Amino acid sequence: MRIVVLDGYTLNPGDLSWDGLDALGFLEVYDRSAPKDTVARAADAEVVLTNKTVLDREVLEQLPKLKYVGVLATGYNVVDVDAARERKIPVTNVPTYGTRSVAQMVFAHLLNLTQRIGHHAHAVREGRWTASIDFCFWDYPLVELNSLVLGIVGFGRTGRATAEIAQAFGMKLLVHDAVEPTDLPNGSEAAELGHLFRHSDVVSLHCPLTPETEKLVNAERLALMKPSAFLINTSRGPVVDEAALADALNAERIAGAGLDVLCQEPPPADHPLLRAKNCYITPHVAWATKAARARLLDTAVENVKAFVDGKPQNVVNPQPRD
Repeated sequence: MRIVVLDGYTLNPGDLSWDGLDALGFLEVYDRSAPKDTVARAADAEVVLTNKTVLDREVLEQLPKLKYVGVLATGYNVVDVDAARERKIPVTNVPTYGTRSVAQMVFAHLLNLTQRIGHHAHAVREGRWTASIDFCFWDYPLVELNSLVLGIVGFGRTGRATAEIAQAFGMKLLVHDAVEPTDLPNGSEAAELGHLFRHSDVVSLHCPLTPETEKLVNAERLALMKPSAFLINTSRGPVVDEAALADALNAERIAGAGLDVLCQEPPPADHPLLRAKNCYITPHVAWATKAARARLLDTAVENVKAFVDGKPQNVVNPQPRD
């Protein structure tokens, strides 16, 4: 069995092992694949693994030997799952590997916004503490999280993990989900979106990208937020209207934003959020701790093994029942 990984570098830049996949067949791993190279590289493969390399209908139709597609991520929009289903090709994903790492990134951004650790450490390095006439100095407001309200939009695994950390900080919780949750943590309450945006000190986004959630954070909802509030997005870039967010930040209608995702990745040099006031952007790395990537790779191998054994798991395009 020939196995091709089309874009393995971000998952494994060299600190993990491909041995698990190598044991299942003849393995070829490419760091990256340009669109013009995809068909040639996958042409003889029965198993193809992709992270961000697009496998649309046109590409799939040129892969006659293909029997299985594994997505090295949770989101699988890079694959035309309907076209694969028509050929009875299962498409699998890895749904749970990054929950804790992403929740951790939420608070990395939030603590940066409330404590300005990087800024103040840099000021010390520049000699500003040495030159201070007082035993301490700060030039941004320092914000305590205890008793603040965290609004969580999307209460799946990552939203729940974020809620656990928030409660350890003594934060109060407002929760909104497409399906109203019935087992909310103690001290939290369900809220409709308008109430959540209006009353939260921090809004953290954990919803999938759907037609209903695209630009969920728009000018109207940003206008509901407190001037002292922060927005955190570790879900999907298009959930936020980026031009509206840049306007709100530059007009100081909200206090700051921490983003790990954007609509276009990497962003163009003239992206409005790159220079917006109090906007901190990390390059889509919430998922990328070594522990999370190891879980991802282990599950990807397990998915292929399950397919080989005739019991495919984590299939996102199951065949309809007769």
